[in-house]
Amino acid sequence: MISGSIVAIVTPMHADGAIDYDSLQKLIDWHVDSGTDAIVSVGTTGESATLNHDEHCEVITRTIEFAAGRLPIIAGTGANSTSEAISLTEFAARAGADAALLVTPYYNKPTQEGLFQHYRVISETVDIPQILYNVPGRTAVDMGVETVVRLSELPNIVGLKEASADGPERVARLREACGREFALYSGNDDTARQFVLNGGNGVISVTANVAPAGMHRMIAAALEGDAETAAAFDGKLVLLHDRLFIESSPIPVKWALAEMKRIGVGIRLPLTWLDDEYHTAVREALEHAEL
Repeated sequence: MISGSIVAIVTPMHADGAIDYDSLQKLIDWHVDSGTDAIVSVGTTGESATLNHDEHCEVITRTIEFAAGRLPIIAGTGANSTSEAISLTEFAARAGADAALLVTPYYNKPTQEGLFQHYRVISETVDIPQILYNVPGRTAVDMGVETVVRLSELPNIVGLKEASADGPERVARLREACGREFALYSGNDDTARQFVLNGGNGVISVTANVAPAGMHRMIAAALEGDAETAAAFDGKLVLLHDRLFIESSPIPVKWALAEMKRIGVGIRLPLTWLDDEYHTAVREALEHAEL
């Protein structure tokens, strides 16, 4: 089971929006050196919505190549079309990804039965470990605990990224119903520490993009049940958890990485570069984290 601090890595871009693979390789090397436990490639933070199909697959391929087996790679393969999600997940399996992360279908607002059938078909079609992803704030659909429990019994479905507002409260119910072998990951940095202390296996993190070592240490302490140490590490990160969402993610985190000279200034429309009025707030968060 993959556990710990899993970075939802950005997709670096040049100013014209072209993907910057040199910077991606350097980011991956930095994460390996900093103790990041796994990488999610081309998730929401990786701007999956603005990459075309070929780019999506190429970023997954390059991420696996650059990681070179040093840490697990989870490929973002979700879509609001079941057939498209199958196609992307099949590609990830062929490319050698360790798992796939599949967001709930967005915009078309399926029923709970529709969600179940969507994931059932993918799980029966593609032989790769699959992690469900519930993020109602972005998708307009909330996958209920009962639906997750049903899905946890299917082949290849091995875990859940839970990014609902009540994630730390849900984790206890999910753990009891789904068992110890079903992985539970927080999708919210600000509540990840409590989520893990309540029985979760880790976090799929935006904050880890800029503070990989700090997030690794905080989650490792929480996994050990050391609430005091985890809280001390989290105290350095609390402003990042807030201000990396001061505008829609990944706008602030890409600006922060550029400020740290880790990537260039590229982002794709309809996302725009961080507004000048927020620069000081994000800088303060970086300074508070001693970055």
